[in-house]
Amino acid sequence: MEIKQNGSQPSRPGPQEWFTGSVRIDPLFQAPAPARAGAACVTFEPGARTAWHTHPLGQTLLITSGFGWVQRDGGPIEEVRPGDVVWFPPGLKHWHGATPTTALTHIAIQEALDGKSVDWMDKVSDEQYRR
Repeated sequence: MEIKQNGSQPSRPGPQEWFTGSVRIDPLFQAPAPARAGAACVTFEPGARTAWHTHPLGQTLLITSGFGWVQRDGGPIEEVRPGDVVWFPPGLKHWHGATPTTALTHIAIQEALDGKSVDWMDKVSDEQYRR
């Protein structure tokens, strides 16, 4: 058994190569092998968002506060609110983040395949974001 005390893992900014705008990542856990699950609490300031990306084993988002948008490649931008749960299947290209006027916080849970839990792609353009 392992207990991670609240505040024992430092917050870090979302890397600019993977995010647009101000993003804070608070790590929650990375299960030791043979488990593959990991999670983080991610906060997006208004206008902030991820780049397009996929997950080899999928991703679950638990929306905890604010108001945000999610979009799968080829689909419409969809609204998410606290209490919503979003599942992105393995390999589905998508992005998620805050709306232009409201921050968003979610818990992101994903599993690693051969040590990799995400494949980052191009950034979501302002034109794509504001559609």
